[in-house]
Amino acid sequence: MALLSPPEPVPAVLARPHSLLEAPRIAGDGSLIYSDVIAGGVWRARPDGDIEELLPKRRGVGGIVPHADGGWVLSGRTVVHCSPEGSQRELLADEHACGYNDISTTAAGELLAGVLRYRPLAGEPPRPGALVRLGLDGALSVLSEDVVWPNGIGVSPDGATVYISDYSRAAVLAVPSTGGSAGEFCGCPDGSADGLAVDCEGGVWVALGDAGAVARFHADGRLDEVIDIPAGFVSSVSFGGPDMCDVLITTADNRVSPDTGGTLLRARSEIAGLAVAPARV
Repeated sequence: MALLSPPEPVPAVLARPHSLLEAPRIAGDGSLIYSDVIAGGVWRARPDGDIEELLPKRRGVGGIVPHADGGWVLSGRTVVHCSPEGSQRELLADEHACGYNDISTTAAGELLAGVLRYRPLAGEPPRPGALVRLGLDGALSVLSEDVVWPNGIGVSPDGATVYISDYSRAAVLAVPSTGGSAGEFCGCPDGSADGLAVDCEGGVWVALGDAGAVARFHADGRLDEVIDIPAGFVSSVSFGGPDMCDVLITTADNRVSPDTGGTLLRARSEIAGLAVAPARV
């Protein structure tokens, strides 16, 4: 049995030219949120089909999570909370880092972020990055520095493990939520490990980058299924909707309307995803 229904492009997003899309989320009103990493901007596709730019020009937004006070927390050169009125509050900044790639939260609303310490797309030599946690008290802790090119982040159903994709290793690492050495949770069957999401059974779904697919791994790291996506590069995957069975997938290109570049696809899952808690920092 296929885990996903055939992924279908969101028509309003497909109709617009984009570059590399990332950070997909489903808002409470059914709107679809996503970023354009290279061209810039954070966007919302409304249920009525209208496209709205929530935040113009901001580049490098590899992760978006909701905030308990409304609005969204966005990664990039820094991590900011963008309120519903458009004001911004800086949550994380590091002058020695190149930026923050993906982000997620713990069940309590603490912020998890992947710190990138070199510019891989500029050909710089690899340097270890980090997985950090911003606590509810404002304290910042380093959970691991075993990751090199941090990407997708998710938390196991019991909260004991944080999963983080390391694109440079084509693997997902497992880090104790209290911090410590990272172990390899799974290696990619093809492509590399980009965005990820966790489901209610503890399965980990991974966007496989230039393999043009999404893979699901069982809670013990065994490969369950690989789902082909109509794109050459798949950047991220997330769950949402009333029953948490709606799946959003972002890409850098597409095979339906190639001239429009990256797009947003939607599918239905046989397994419900875990909700990403609103940030409370």
